[in-house]
This record gives sequence, structure tokens and C-alpha cells, in this order.
Amino acid sequence: MFRLPLAALTVLALTACTAAFFVPDNDVRVTPADAGLAYRDVTFAASDGVRLHGWFLPAAAPETESQNANGATACTVLFLHGNARNIGAHLASVYWLPARGINVFLFDYRGYGRSEGVPTLAGLHRDVEAAFDTLLAMDAVGPGRSVVLFGQSLGGAIALTALAQSPHRDRVDRVVVEGAFAGYRRIAREKLAELWLTWSLQAPLSATVDDSYRPLEAVSEVAPIPLLVVHGLADRTVPPQHGRDLYAAAAEPKELWLPPGVGHIAAFTGEANRSRLVDYLSGCDPNNK
Repeated sequence: MFRLPLAALTVLALTACTAAFFVPDNDVRVTPADAGLAYRDVTFAASDGVRLHGWFLPAAAPETESQNANGATACTVLFLHGNARNIGAHLASVYWLPARGINVFLFDYRGYGRSEGVPTLAGLHRDVEAAFDTLLAMDAVGPGRSVVLFGQSLGGAIALTALAQSPHRDRVDRVVVEGAFAGYRRIAREKLAELWLTWSLQAPLSATVDDSYRPLEAVSEVAPIPLLVVHGLADRTVPPQHGRDLYAAAAEPKELWLPPGVGHIAAFTGEANRSRLVDYLSGCDPNNK
């Protein structure tokens, strides 16, 4: 989800503050138990000491060729959610993966859900590294098992810029981004242009937004890790051109899915695209790391 409600747009208009990108909610209303999922709470700390919270959802499928006797699967998804609310609100994006034999680790950035702190772009990148550290230390993942980095909207943008410099990139087998935007200033300018109140201010105000982390520049550094860019053609929150531009700037190997009639981060609400994604992830090789 990427949402800049009227209040956030007003903050952006008055202060040109990057904080308007973050719309956290500390009330976690939905847990994996509500979806009938096995899970465990995970608490961990970022490098600056901020305490973070997440959920690990173990693969529920019976042992197959992609799953060993200890429950370690060929793929474990590290999920980075969008800019609004918390992991409870984004559980619907990944709750169906464990039944397909895929572990999932999803967590809240600082300031979101049950995680401490105040969200900043630099802080969120620290949080991703801490999540990598925590995930790779889990027995269910273990040495030689692949990790898929899956980010939606803001999470997709962060996935690209965090992975570009991550010391853990050699453990990542695939990167999937859905509804990601190509740049912070660019999307801020487009959001400001949506209101007559801020239309005339879109250029000067967006120029003051922190653009230190540039997904459009970082995406070329994902290679040689395979990249899948997904962007619904009916996305009115982040225009599909962002997905096209990210794909064009990426190096091979890469794929672009543009599902018709699909809105913002809604590609995997239907069975057809879920099955397609699982087929794509089946190419993860647990022995190539």
C-alpha cells in the first residue's frame, strides 16, 4: 500500500517533509492466528538499538522436494510492506504462501505496529538489514537455503535500495517488487499534482523531499539476482509507468508483469497470479547459495 491521505499531503505541502511518506498505525488488529496460521512472534534490534517486531510463518505444506525434514524450504520470503498501518493490515498479501510450502518473515518498520522508534528512510534501511540478520539466523532457513525479497509499494522501493548495498545479497535468490515507485521526489510531485491546493507547488516542494535513496538508480545493481517487477495496470496510486521505468533500468535477468484491471498491490489477491508467483519462485535453487 502507498497512501498519502489529505492530512499527509497537507504536511508535505506545508513542510515538504519526507515523514509524510510514513502512515503508521500502532494498533495491530489482525494476527496470523485470525487466519488460522501457525506463527511465532519475533523481536529483534536494529543496529542503532531500536527494537522491532515481526512474525515468522513456517511453511505448512507436507515435506516435498523443496522441503527437508527440519522444515527448511527452498524459499523463504522476507516481506517488506507498504507505507500505511502495520503488518496486520498487510498480512493478506502473504498469508497464503505457507500453504504453498514457503516460509514467510514479515516485520514492522520502526514506528509501525509493535516496533519502537520513529520511521525515517535511513532507519527503515537499518531495519531491513536487521531483519536479514534475524531471518538468516533461524534454523528453519539455515545455510544453503534461498531467500526471496518481496516488497510492495514503499516496501518495494526500499527492497531495491537496501539490497543494492546489503552484505546479505549473496543469500537472495529472487527479488519481487509490486507497485513500487521509481523515486521519492517523483511520486511526491505526482501526489501534490492531484490536488488543486498543491498543484502549483509540486515542483518546489517535491524538490525538498529526501531523494538520497533512488530506486530507479539502485535497480540496476540488483543483477545478477533475478528481478520480477509487478505493477497492476489499474493502479491509480502509483502509476504503472513507475513499474515500466524500473524494469527498463534493471539489468538482466528480469521479468515484468503488468496484470490488467489490477489496482495498487492487488496482483496476488486472485488465484491465477498467486499460482504464477509460486511457479516463478519454484525456480529458487536451495543448493546454489
